[in-house]
This record gives sequence, C-alpha cells and structure tokens, in this order.
Amino acid sequence: MIKLIATDLDGTLLDDEKKLPEEIFGLIEKLHERGVLFAPASGRQYANLKELFSPVWEKLVFLCENGALVKYGGKTLRLDPVPDGLIAGALREIRAVPLLYPILCGEECAFIESDEEPFLTYARLAYTNCKQVDALEQVIGREKICKIAVYDRLPAAEHCLKALPARLPALRTAISGYDWCDISAPSADKGRAIEFLQSHFGFKREECAAFGDHMNDYEMLLACGHSYVTENAYPPLKLYIPNVIPSNNAKGVLKTIESFLEEP
Repeated sequence: MIKLIATDLDGTLLDDEKKLPEEIFGLIEKLHERGVLFAPASGRQYANLKELFSPVWEKLVFLCENGALVKYGGKTLRLDPVPDGLIAGALREIRAVPLLYPILCGEECAFIESDEEPFLTYARLAYTNCKQVDALEQVIGREKICKIAVYDRLPAAEHCLKALPARLPALRTAISGYDWCDISAPSADKGRAIEFLQSHFGFKREECAAFGDHMNDYEMLLACGHSYVTENAYPPLKLYIPNVIPSNNAKGVLKTIESFLEEP
C-alpha cells in the first residue's frame, strides 16, 4: 500500500502554463482520508508552495528548495543549509561566468540583486517572498541559505552545469530546469529529504511513490519503490527511470495517482 506520494511540480504536476490540475485538491483530500501523505517536492520556496496549495496546505508535507527544507504543519522538520562560509566564494564564482544570475534562497525569503528581465519575472514567479538587495553578500548570516538558485540565459545543461561544478567542488550543483541550476550543500537533495520522511514517519521504501521530470528529481526517484517520469521528462532521466507516464500537460501524475486509489 502506498503511504507517501512525492511529486515534482514544474514540468511534472504543473502544466506548461505553470497551473495545477483542477482535480488535485479533491484528490489530495481522498488521499488524506486514506492516510496517504502527499508531498510537493520542488525547487520552489515554502511560501510559494504554501500559497499554491493553500486549500489543503495543512494536510501536506513540503519538500522545498530541492529538499534542503522540509516543512509540515508550518514547522520545520529538516533544514540542510549551505554553510555561511562558502556563500561569498560561491557568489564570486557564479558571477565570473557570463549570463548567470544568482538567488540566495533563505528559509523565509529569497534575495536577488539584479532587476534585469526576464530574470526578474522568473525569480518572482518561483519565489513569492522575494526581496531585492544591493549585493547578495549583505544577506549572509541574516538567515540560513537553503540553496543558491542560478538562472541561466543559455540552456543550463550546456552552460552553467558545465562551468560551475569545477568552480564549486565543495558544493552540489544540479540542473533543475531548462534554464536553472541549483547550488546546495552536498547532502541536500530531494532523495535525502525522502529518506528523512521515511525514517520520521516509519514509511518503507516500497510504500513510497515519486514523480519527476528532471535530474534534480533523480535521487528522490531512487529513494522510492514506485518511481515515474513524465513523457516530457529530460531525456537522460528517462534512461535511468523506465516507468514513463503521460506528460505534464496530459495530467500523467494525476491519472497515475488515481490508479493508486483504485487498487484494493
């Protein structure tokens, strides 16, 4: 029996217009009645996720900032931040690569220093609580930084993912979308967050299901006994996870979860 369902949002549960399927709230209510915990797992911040799922947020556990932050009932269950001592150096290395725009993602607020478009629009789309500062270094020490999100004006897989890992060997660099990558503590990913939930709630691996579409979902998919990728998923991920469901626009996640409810 499935007891935990974790799903990525952008490119997985959300359609290409960044909208939730209308049926999701009723489905979450049904899962809750059966004792199944639903977990949005995203690179987005907690404030954004809570707003997105506002009708049912108290029933959910949130894997925010690609797993660096886990929130349940408004309380922080797990936080695995970027060490303060590494942030300034990471910002210098990111700025040294052209066409990259960093965001410091705090537990409560995201911080940006550029107002260039389209970066500004995309940053505010993913981060409901977002403040502009003169320099991101001003933020260090003010609150724990869950991750450094990096917007890339070029395809991230061909640009920042090739440039940043060698520059930031003490941190984890993962592609999180067509034009995004994330810099985090080495132990901060969605898979570690799932393993934490399995220990915290007593779930077995085979009692957990996960859905994703990009490489920042890979560890989460491996941590669950039932793992699925959408048809529109990043091609290399589909090589590792063979269970392919209909695309995000075809509501593949929704249909697969509904099939779980039909099982005796």
